[in-house]
Amino acid sequence: MPSSVPNTAAYFKVVNHGKAVKLVSVDTPVAKEAQLHTLLDDNGVIKMRQVKNFALGAHSTLTLKPSGDHIMILGLKKPLAVGSRVALTLNFSDGSSNTITLPVQKVSRTSEKQEHSDHSHHHH
Repeated sequence: MPSSVPNTAAYFKVVNHGKAVKLVSVDTPVAKEAQLHTLLDDNGVIKMRQVKNFALGAHSTLTLKPSGDHIMILGLKKPLAVGSRVALTLNFSDGSSNTITLPVQKVSRTSEKQEHSDHSHHHH
């Protein structure tokens, strides 16, 4: 990844087998910070916005994807190599956390390398 691209995004699914909970933050050792983001339609213009949490209903699945809710990883400490793996710790409103590892993949629709996983990660 060129040094001019200090940010990337993470996409994955979180499956909640328990009571309703919120994903409130994400930590990763590969960047200065990770933020929860969504895309909004503002009079026909798609804009990215940071949000405070993502709600997971009881026994539901949260799908993070390029065209919707996702994790922005800001201030990468070094370039991410395609094929490497990145750890993310998901922090929930009930005080629990879950560390997952995602493969780094190149997303074909852009020239940026982004983390992406179609794997489900379970909470509770």
